[in-house]
Amino acid sequence: MAIHYSLTKEIAVDAIIDVFNSSAINRPTQDPERIKTMFARADLIVSAWDGDQLVGIARSLTDFCYCCYLSDLAVSKPYQSAGIGKELVARTRQAIGPKSMLLLVAAPSAVDYYPKIGMEPVNRAFIYPREN
Repeated sequence: MAIHYSLTKEIAVDAIIDVFNSSAINRPTQDPERIKTMFARADLIVSAWDGDQLVGIARSLTDFCYCCYLSDLAVSKPYQSAGIGKELVARTRQAIGPKSMLLLVAAPSAVDYYPKIGMEPVNRAFIYPREN
């Protein structure tokens, strides 16, 4: 399995939805237009490919100099535990540079994953949940 990574490759909405559904990440995959808008407005997208097949994705909102919110990190189920998620995070960090912090909100099922790749837990975040 030779995975290659890209920061520039165009990604079809259907491919994103397939990865989201396969990874079990909770995203509005029943609303392709919303997924399309989420990615069109992102500042940084790092994708992982097995040939022409999208197998992982990291979507971030960032200013590239102070802060970055990694909003989506998803790897297709058959490709999980192969280091792809870790590499997507590493390439996101490389793209934003060392002066920018990287923040994400973990899904309950992924809380144990992030310390394994070197991220520190933070318990001082606050949220207004989405209404819909």
